[in-house]
Amino acid sequence: MGTNTYAYKVRDTTGRFREGKVRAGSENAVAEKLLGMGYVPLEVRRTGTGLQKEISFGRRKVTTKDLAIAARQLATMVDAGLSLLRALTILGEQVENPELRRVLVKVRQDVEAGHSLSAALAAEKLVFPPFMISMTRAGESGGFLDGALRQVAETFEADVKLRSQVKSAMTYPVVVFCMAILMCIGMLIFIVPIFEKMFTDLGGDLPAPTKVLVMLSESMKYVLPALGVLGFGAAFWWRRHGRDDNVREVVDPLKMKLPIFGQLTTKIALARFTRNLSTLLSAGVPVLASLDIVADTSGSVVIARAVHDVRNSVSQGETIAGPLARHDVFPSMTVQMIASGEEAGAVDQMLRRISQFYDEEVQATTEALTSLIEPLMIAFLGVVVGSMIMALYMPMFSVFDLIQ
Repeated sequence: MGTNTYAYKVRDTTGRFREGKVRAGSENAVAEKLLGMGYVPLEVRRTGTGLQKEISFGRRKVTTKDLAIAARQLATMVDAGLSLLRALTILGEQVENPELRRVLVKVRQDVEAGHSLSAALAAEKLVFPPFMISMTRAGESGGFLDGALRQVAETFEADVKLRSQVKSAMTYPVVVFCMAILMCIGMLIFIVPIFEKMFTDLGGDLPAPTKVLVMLSESMKYVLPALGVLGFGAAFWWRRHGRDDNVREVVDPLKMKLPIFGQLTTKIALARFTRNLSTLLSAGVPVLASLDIVADTSGSVVIARAVHDVRNSVSQGETIAGPLARHDVFPSMTVQMIASGEEAGAVDQMLRRISQFYDEEVQATTEALTSLIEPLMIAFLGVVVGSMIMALYMPMFSVFDLIQ
């Protein structure tokens, strides 16, 4: 029997987790070897070498919702008096996302080794955003870790709620549009050729709309595969490069200039910016550090560019509101409210009110868009499908003449 490479996770005699790889003939042989070394095997899996490779369909992404649930559970356990190590162990057993569970094991190992929770989270910065790391660090420094984690959970939950409102509002129009496209393709591929054969057998000249429909039907055998390849290629390219800075420099400004959805995109970005900055400032994170974090987590290059400008100005002694007024993305109302907050020494509270205002604006805008788009999509579906049906049946008006 040949040997293969196996990855293992074990607990040593001191209770710490360890990982490594070993060559053996089977998983049982690996387990026996680890037991002989005094380890308690937790996981053994074959990784493969040479032509034998592990088949992986990709790890499940850790979403904002996963982080919100984890932060709230951890805050509850810390507030209840559980030790941080015990809370991380329980949390690692409870989370449903396997990728987050794997990362939490590493976080617990780092904390057990003497690192702070914020340092352990920073070691996994691809999973935990800078906002969560900074809030955790502030909570550790100020002695209110449970409160900081609860604020993280509330901020993430508000962000998730905002996104879900937009997604739910856009679901119906997208479904109707996809149904219209599929119905048109189905008619062009399956129905139009039947009518075309019937018209050809009868003879006579077809009306112009019918000729166009027949031409589209004949071209589908070439166009449909090409569109499929292009669509797959575009999706693959976007998945790999959609987050690149040079791509976002072009796409993000365009999103805010769209005729219908531009205002909605802008309000979502402003709500996220004001909410995150309010949470960081209320937790005691320095202004300059807060602005750096907000710029990285704003989700919009336009907002990030403006925040970097504000950060540079604040570092030179200016206020926050002054530089914001130089950027068109921030409405005058927002700038004036932040200026009032600075004068009253309650910027965090004013920012929280602004974020609540934009949350309500996003909800009202999505409801208005839904009310507007639904009848438009129904009308679009009726016009497209109805036009195709009329083009098919126009030759029927002269079919009796052709039969005679």
